[in-house]
Order: sequence, then structure tokens, then C-alpha cells
Amino acid sequence: MVGFKNRYMVMEIFLDPNREFMGDDPIIVTQFNVKRAIDDSILVNFGECGLASSHGSFLGKSFKYVNPITKLCIIRVSRDDYRKVWAAITMVRSIGNCPVVFNLLDLSGSIKACKNAALKCEELKIENYKLSVGGTLKADVDQQLQNCLEKIKVLEH
Repeated sequence: MVGFKNRYMVMEIFLDPNREFMGDDPIIVTQFNVKRAIDDSILVNFGECGLASSHGSFLGKSFKYVNPITKLCIIRVSRDDYRKVWAAITMVRSIGNCPVVFNLLDLSGSIKACKNAALKCEELKIENYKLSVGGTLKADVDQQLQNCLEKIKVLEH
């Protein structure tokens, strides 16, 4: 019996730097927001048949990890549909009303390789985040960031 062949994508989400923000980020990056934006892009660019064919591999536990602070996520897609999903991700221009750009950091056939790439990137992003806020974090934010690192370390299929 052949198992389900997967591709794992580690992506980061950049908010539009040209947009002036009033306070905090205008959106909260969640699994639901990102999935909806990708589904909308597949529908617009590949039609209903494209959405239906990729929907089977893009359901349920396809989002392995999403961090709303550093805006890093890991997505699992079937090997047959990953090119379509990747193309749709590059054509996403907004999540909600906020312009965004996705950057694919790593594409792999195993969760272990993606986990290692995500850990490296997440640790660098956390250090940059700490520097941008002045080196000290509130206890709850620091705990949330440490919890995110622990989530990556225990990722499984």
C-alpha cells in the first residue's frame, strides 16, 4: 500500500510596507485567513474544477503551523497538487483588506526537513522581533513565542 505523498511548504507572509498603519497590524494571520485567501486565489486562477481537485489534499490538517506574530506558516499539500497551490499562493495579493506578499522559504517532501528550516527562520525572526521592540518583551508575548517554537519542534505528519 502506498501512503499519501506530501509536499510541505514553509512560507512567510509580508504585509505591504508602503501602507501606513494606525497602531498594530491590520490583520491577524490565522489558519482560517490564510486558507481562505489561498482558496480564493485557486478559484480565481484555476476555476471551480481547479479548486475541487486541489481541495481534497488541502483539507483538514493541511496547516501544520501558523504564527501570527512572526507570520510564518507550514502547509501540507499532496504531491500531485503542490504546483497548483504554489502558483495560487504567489498570486495572492491580500488577506482581507490588507495587501500581502507570500515568500516560499522551503519546499520539501518530509516534515522533518521543513521543521528544521522553519526552526531556523523562526529563531531569526524572534531575535529580529526582540530587537525591533527594544530587546525586552512582555512575559505573555515571550511565552507565546516560546510556545510557537515548541509547536514546531513536536510537528509530526
